[in-house]
Amino acid sequence: MTPDAVAVAVMIILLFPMGYFTLASPAFLLVKLDIQPVAQLLRGMFNAHFLVMRVVGVIGTVAFLLDGRLMAAIGVGLIAGLAIWGRRWFMQRMDDQLSARDAGDAEAPRRLRRLHWSGMLGNAVLLVALVTSIPYIAMPA
Repeated sequence: MTPDAVAVAVMIILLFPMGYFTLASPAFLLVKLDIQPVAQLLRGMFNAHFLVMRVVGVIGTVAFLLDGRLMAAIGVGLIAGLAIWGRRWFMQRMDDQLSARDAGDAEAPRRLRRLHWSGMLGNAVLLVALVTSIPYIAMPA
């Protein structure tokens, strides 16, 4: 059996932004989040990641639907749904903590750091799930 080209393309398209985020986000563990430009850059990275995952998730879902792979489309659709819903939820909490930090809340950088860790953990879980699903998706039935 040879790998299905559509499935491999979709997996690469999904893995690229997730892999980039996995490599780029730990760098923010080395700096303090009470520095405004650093926190804004972290916010921008999360925002961009959610937007990219939304787009590539929708593209991947449509590609799998057109290829007739309903279960794979549902899985990738869940990733897209998480990116759409998660962005709204996550960015609201990040904005709340940035506002609290600007208002003088000394604990806000610590809560920002917890959000950062939770975002990295969520991405890692999705990345592991996606990588482990490759053998099941990439080979035609």
